[in-house]
Amino acid sequence: MVPQRGGGDALIRALHDHGVRDPRVLDAFRRTAREPFVPAEYVDMAREDVPVPIPHGQVTSQPSLIARMVAALRLTGRERVLEVGTGLGFQTAVLGRLAGEVWSVEQYADLAEQARANLTAAGVRNATVVVGDGTQGLAEHAPYDGIVVSAAAPQVPSPLAAQLAEGGRLVQPITGGGTDQVFAFTKHEGRLTREELVTPAYFVPLVGRYGQQSHGR
Repeated sequence: MVPQRGGGDALIRALHDHGVRDPRVLDAFRRTAREPFVPAEYVDMAREDVPVPIPHGQVTSQPSLIARMVAALRLTGRERVLEVGTGLGFQTAVLGRLAGEVWSVEQYADLAEQARANLTAAGVRNATVVVGDGTQGLAEHAPYDGIVVSAAAPQVPSPLAAQLAEGGRLVQPITGGGTDQVFAFTKHEGRLTREELVTPAYFVPLVGRYGQQSHGR
């Protein structure tokens, strides 16, 4: 991968303040500049620990939230990872620096096209962006050692649970009662087990056949 100027000291401190201590995760953020992954009109916000709007009413999450979710996957560098919700590709780029292979599903073709260009410019060669319904996963490339979902649903979509490898980890916000809670799940003997609460947060709905049916809350 091509080195690039990454996250500044203030952003890394924000990750520390939110409990992120994994040195590989912190290094991935240091090496990944956020500016190319946000719309031009919001580039001044790129080094702040805040969510940034992107087209279609979506957002790119604040870096500290991304870091906590990615850290919960406990990647060692050789895993195959599925990401649901590419956006403009910032989290995809971070995952690409932490895993062996990344497959990412984005529902909007224009976002997927821009994400591909962003990832190429950032030198991330081990991530592939596919347009589709992320709630159905990508069965043709399963099983995945890790799955991260960047939108909220009442439960984990059954295809994602099926495509997670035995012993693998899945991180997803679960919505209920007007709030979202990001949980990490593990798979043992073919079944998902909710292992830990990663953080409360607010996400757009996970829309698709096995998710929510509209963008409304």
